Amino acid sequence: MPHFSKSCDVYQGFNFKKDKSTTVAFVTALKVNDAEIKADITAKDPLNATTDLPVVAVLSEVSFGTGTTDAIYFSGQISAVNRQDLALMVYNDLTKVEVLFKYATYEYDPVAKKYFKCFHCADTEMKGLLEKNGADLTLSVADDASTEVQSPLNYSFHIGIEPQPTEQALTIATADQKNVVKKWGVKQGT
Repeated sequence: MPHFSKSCDVYQGFNFKKDKSTTVAFVTALKVNDAEIKADITAKDPLNATTDLPVVAVLSEVSFGTGTTDAIYFSGQISAVNRQDLALMVYNDLTKVEVLFKYATYEYDPVAKKYFKCFHCADTEMKGLLEKNGADLTLSVADDASTEVQSPLNYSFHIGIEPQPTEQALTIATADQKNVVKKWGVKQGT
């Protein structure tokens, strides 16, 4: 079975330059355990570099096994405030592991000569659950600030999200206008 995995340019995500054509990705909305994680980092929209894009995280890695019940993994950088909120969740026993999120991964199409969304959920809020790895949830944050981009102050984090038992859709594209919609999650019978 195919696997979608992209390494993303964190520096380009924070400091977008139109003449550079590396992959960038963002989590644009995130709610974990009923707590909203703020979109408090301002990035540039790769589809329109003059437009600000408020994001929760600038991603360094995005991964998805492409199966209907496979988890989606995000690794990237979050603000100091969001690091504190997520670290508290890591240390607490979470009673709810529901995750609501939006994201987009952008890649440059050298034929069309423009960025396109290569892995995204449109404007739909995805409904997931924190992935469990044994007894542990797949959620972690760094104790020390990142040095790749020093301002604004940011910290590494990693999250794994499995689908809730409902059918959802996400899009994978290989170029501008060349995409496939994949199902994510299986609806439970009533």
